Amino acid sequence: MENNSIVKIGILGCANIAQRSIIPEIIKLNKLFELIGIASRDITKATNCADKFNTKPFLDYQSLIDDPEIQAVYIPLPNSLHAEWINKALDKGLHVLVEKSLACNYNEVNQLNKKAEEKKLTLMENFQFRFHSQLAEIKKMVDDGVIEELRTIRSSFGFPPFPDDDNIRYNKNLGGGALLDAGAYPLKISRIFMGSDIEVASASLKYDPEKEVDIWGGATIKQINGDLFSQVAFGFDHYYQCNLELWGSKGKISTNRIFTAPPGYEPTILLETSQGTKEIKLPADNHFEKMLIHFQKTILHPEIAIKEYSQNNLQAKLIEQLKNKANE
Repeated sequence: MENNSIVKIGILGCANIAQRSIIPEIIKLNKLFELIGIASRDITKATNCADKFNTKPFLDYQSLIDDPEIQAVYIPLPNSLHAEWINKALDKGLHVLVEKSLACNYNEVNQLNKKAEEKKLTLMENFQFRFHSQLAEIKKMVDDGVIEELRTIRSSFGFPPFPDDDNIRYNKNLGGGALLDAGAYPLKISRIFMGSDIEVASASLKYDPEKEVDIWGGATIKQINGDLFSQVAFGFDHYYQCNLELWGSKGKISTNRIFTAPPGYEPTILLETSQGTKEIKLPADNHFEKMLIHFQKTILHPEIAIKEYSQNNLQAKLIEQLKNKANE
């Protein structure tokens, strides 16, 4: 692709996150993307969703990825369908943005990464919070030494039960469970602050015997050749939490809505030191927009896309390790 190319993108599925947060931003970024169409296996859903966004409906996923206009796809399907449709999209030479978790196990992720790398295609797992100014400011504070040596990371993401028992997150066959959903976030942020030389030291998962999926859990992540560690917790049966705490030798940084800040939300970072407590208020930011800008850059610049492969693999490895440790 030429550096000034507009990426022609299609959407596999009509998931809430696609309609609420991703497709509207794709349309706004009309100098970077052109929305070609939306696919669903449900004719009514495909038609209604396409009409809503003034684009073309595709009545099955295959017909969308077969369309010669399409250069990239966004996949917000249930986890169990990710590997199949990522694989088919890559075989068609399409760049892929996929909702977390990228696939249901490490072997699938590793194989998909290898294929994407061989074909020089982007394969990017959507953790939009990576691009929020809230996280950037916290990273700068740590790098600037405002709490001196970082010793411990704590992060939680959990929410009350879903009102409908038919929710895909409760469906074992669709790759449901808290770990592949809510649990992916605190694991990701642990890697951001700890680097790649990490492993799961201990873990726990609580399963619902009727739904046959994990509904809450936690883990301790440690550096293999260092002293820093992270404590993570997540779940579907909780009082709402979405936070990050960084405890250093001379202070502590904490914040809320670290993973899910909506575009109009103005984050607050709390800095505690021996000098007292300081609130740092930040302007609102749009991490969905920034994430899509980054995705487009990875397509135009393959050297940026390469970094996504290792991130994908490490994330999948941590999930697999957590699962194994919990089942020991």
